[in-house]
Amino acid sequence: MDRAFTWIASRIAFATGQPAAFVIALASIIIWGLTGPIFHYSDTWQLVVNTSTTIVTFLMVFLVQNSQNRDAAAMQAKLDELIRAVDDARGQFIGIEHKTEREIEKIRSDLEKECADDEERLTGKPSSDEYLDRLIRRR
Repeated sequence: MDRAFTWIASRIAFATGQPAAFVIALASIIIWGLTGPIFHYSDTWQLVVNTSTTIVTFLMVFLVQNSQNRDAAAMQAKLDELIRAVDDARGQFIGIEHKTEREIEKIRSDLEKECADDEERLTGKPSSDEYLDRLIRRR
C-alpha cells in the first residue's frame, strides 16, 4: 500500500505542480463564474464550487504533506551520508532531526557561537552578529 500511495502521490503532485494544472483550475473558476447569471447565482451554483474546492484542498493537503515528508527524509539521508563520508565531520550530528525543538535550537546556538569564535580568531574580524551589535551600539 505504501508503494502504491507513493506512486500515486508522486504522479499527482507532479501533475498539479505544472503550469497546465494552474491554467485548468483558473479556467474552471472562470467558467464557473461566467455561469453565475445562467443559474441566477443560486445556492446550488455556489455549493458546487465550495464543495469542489473543499474536496480538492482536503486531498491535496495529504499529498503535499507526503511529498514534504519524503523530500525531508531524503535530504536527511543525503546529509547524514555527507557527515559520514567527511573525515572531519562530527558523527554525533547524524540523526539530530529526531531531537526536540529545544535540543536542536541549543545545538544550533552552540554551533553559531563556535563558528563566530573561529571566524574572529582566524580572520581577526567580528562575526556578522557582532558587527551588527557594534553598529547598533554606535547609534
